[in-house]
Amino acid sequence: MRRTGRRAWIAGAAGVVASLVTPGLATAGGDPSGPRRRAEGPEMRGMWIATVANVDWPSAPGLTAAAQRAELIEHLDRAAALRLNTVILQVRPTADALWPSTYEPWAQCLTGVQGKDPGWDPLGTAVTEAHRRGLELHAWFNPYRIANHTDPSRLVADHPARRHPDWVVPYGGKLYYDPGLPEVRRFVQDAMLDAVRRYDIDAVHWDDYFYPYPVAGQSFDDDASYARHGGGFADRDAWRRDNIDLLVRETGLRIKEIKKDVRFGVSPFGVWRNAATDPQGSPTTAGVQTYDDLHADTRTWIREGWIDYICPQLYWNIGLKAADYAKLVPWWHETVRGTGVDLYLGEALHKAGDPAQPAAWQDPAELSRHLTLAEGYGEVRGHVFFSARSVAADRIGAMARVAADHYRSVVKPRA
Repeated sequence: MRRTGRRAWIAGAAGVVASLVTPGLATAGGDPSGPRRRAEGPEMRGMWIATVANVDWPSAPGLTAAAQRAELIEHLDRAAALRLNTVILQVRPTADALWPSTYEPWAQCLTGVQGKDPGWDPLGTAVTEAHRRGLELHAWFNPYRIANHTDPSRLVADHPARRHPDWVVPYGGKLYYDPGLPEVRRFVQDAMLDAVRRYDIDAVHWDDYFYPYPVAGQSFDDDASYARHGGGFADRDAWRRDNIDLLVRETGLRIKEIKKDVRFGVSPFGVWRNAATDPQGSPTTAGVQTYDDLHADTRTWIREGWIDYICPQLYWNIGLKAADYAKLVPWWHETVRGTGVDLYLGEALHKAGDPAQPAAWQDPAELSRHLTLAEGYGEVRGHVFFSARSVAADRIGAMARVAADHYRSVVKPRA
């Protein structure tokens, strides 16, 4: 995920959250803005479980199947104890799979060896055990990332990226599939939709990686695919945005063709465009803009109804000059208003208590204030916390504070 959020791998988690909630009703707060929709359906109370580089789970590669399963169950139990209602499990971290895929090898994060059978079905187990606890299971896929290195020989011998080297672009120390190739777009859709066909997942979920985040002094080498497919576009940026638009629109349609009740959600970087770049943009001065830098026109996806929900990563504190949480919430509220697309907010639990973060993140009440502020904006339908390891560690009790202030009663998921 993005460099100031999910790219910073979180380590050193310890302990289990206990004595978190008491019966009762959560109190509402804030100043209503626009039509309130919260009564139309349950709020999202979510938690990401990242598997890439063993960020959250499994805690290390090569654990026994029993140990892996026990750790997964512990995460699900903790989510239920906090009265969350959704877990978002990363099941395709680096063009490999946490289920016996017919398209891609077993994930390296399980055994330490890509392609090695872990001896159990993590996704199948996660779906069953999450539902048993009253939790939705959203399957989180990364469409284009192949590897966190640039050596194709380190991939399993029959990996699709080795069978189709023309699909692969090395960039910024990583390998990616080229989004400009129609055959790549079809393949990554097929690989992800295999899980939709085979499991009772509640949603397909993507994070913020489309075209990769810019790396200074480097260019993403898609010259050949642009020369072949870029005719008719004003420039390469417009062509790249169209490639991602096609991926989003086609995937959404194909999900509904397979299972009409499976939802499709995206969790992008929290700034579409700055107002100085585009009058329709947010009152921010962020260094990254998804429209310009990742070629992800998230606002259009909402307006066209290509997705069911959007969960922008608002990983900033209230009052931060460049990207103020209190200014971004109303911008996203207005962006989804009247579209039928649900708005959830991604929350930076991993920053709470991190000594490298600003003073606001040393206050256990910062995240609780986020939820209180959001209650004043009727389009906000819930929050998702990054991530499971930080939920477990809860360094300064920020998650416990959220649960005590806002999650005093159980809210069942949509299903």
